[in-house]
Amino acid sequence: MAISLSVVVLLAVILVVLIRSGSLKAGPAIVAVLFGFFLASSGMAPSIQRFLDSIAATINQINF
Repeated sequence: MAISLSVVVLLAVILVVLIRSGSLKAGPAIVAVLFGFFLASSGMAPSIQRFLDSIAATINQINF
């Protein structure tokens, strides 16, 4: 849960920066947010979550 919350916050910050810089208009941003919302409630959500969890675990195993 902590990983997904931090990813949501990071993506929200990126979205705000893109909108404020003019790189992304409000209309496409709303479409992107709605797409993510509906994708999260689809049947693909568990597969996407497992994929993101495996990426997070791989990054966590890297020793600097």
